[in-house]
Amino acid sequence: MWLGMWWAAGLSVLTLAGCAPPLRPLQSLSDPEIQRVMRREQVQGLALATIENGQVAKVRVFGTRNAALGQPLTPDTVMAGVSLAQPAFAYMLLQLADEGKLDLDAPVATLLPHPLPSYRERPFDFSGLAGDPRWRTVTPRMLLAHGGGFAGFRWQEPDGRLHIHFDPGTRYAYSGEGYMLLQLIVERGLGLDVGDEMRRRVFERFGMRHTSMHWRASFADNVADGYGFDGAVQPHERHYRVRVAAAMDTTIADQAKLWAGIMRGDGLRPDTRAAFATGWLPIATRHQFPTLAAGDVAWPQKLAASLGVVTFEDRSGPAWFKGGHDDTTADFVLCMETGQRCVVMLSNDVRAERLYPELGRQALGPDDMPWSWEYDWMEAP
Repeated sequence: MWLGMWWAAGLSVLTLAGCAPPLRPLQSLSDPEIQRVMRREQVQGLALATIENGQVAKVRVFGTRNAALGQPLTPDTVMAGVSLAQPAFAYMLLQLADEGKLDLDAPVATLLPHPLPSYRERPFDFSGLAGDPRWRTVTPRMLLAHGGGFAGFRWQEPDGRLHIHFDPGTRYAYSGEGYMLLQLIVERGLGLDVGDEMRRRVFERFGMRHTSMHWRASFADNVADGYGFDGAVQPHERHYRVRVAAAMDTTIADQAKLWAGIMRGDGLRPDTRAAFATGWLPIATRHQFPTLAAGDVAWPQKLAASLGVVTFEDRSGPAWFKGGHDDTTADFVLCMETGQRCVVMLSNDVRAERLYPELGRQALGPDDMPWSWEYDWMEAP
């Protein structure tokens, strides 16, 4: 029922998009201009891809993967995908749902062989929920939309244990822990290996030869180190265990293929693909972080969480985005359904975030993207 409702909603929005003004031809800043703005923000490396009509249009890279050694960034340089892992994982889950292997609306109490609080080994330690019966009402759909009621990560809790802060499904609050719970459901409830399922269902499907949910020795010959706000270098973090919340090694060439495939809906039923990018959980917070901040903003773009990305109403029609961020990484994807257009931006330098609103508008044209929600250094409405 939920998928049908979202599919109908998506169709109505797409119909409205037909009244939008003609699209501006896909374009981008010249190479010298991109290099100029990179110098302005002291960005070491930047990779960009554009997608049009659901196909990769162009991939470009600038700067270095290691400034001290003068090693250039290339389209196949392995970079940190951080939380861009989440929509890729969500896309795999939706395939399982299409096959009847996962019920997105089933309560977690029915999806695991044991009560959730009985899992006590990290990264799947949910023992802190033992005294709160609300864990029984959490569903995969809520978790995909960051509506489980959890903090971003357990280390942000004063006692270091996971808690539920609001009734599940009632509001958005970014939570990597919710995605780790989804991983637990797949591994312990369905008995599947998440790394293998991601490889088979997503990476191999889209020809992503240099992407993995864990470190591969073959990545070492062409990997990007990271740079913080102060310019300090940090070696690329090597994840040896699958953690779907924020651990994916990837390249700009592979990410371009991924988002083009997602835009086309390869491997999903049409109604499921529509649900992936149709918002259902309204967002009323001024910024994305801090995670549990109270919400009091009525976004005119109708900002909402869907099943892996955040949606909004752009002047061109329905649109959606996903960012990835840590101390040395700046990743961002912005997609417009009209024209099946996206801009994908990866950087091994967190300072690149200062460029993304400008680069996004240059590539796709004027937009109504709520940049201030994604980046709290921008002025909020």
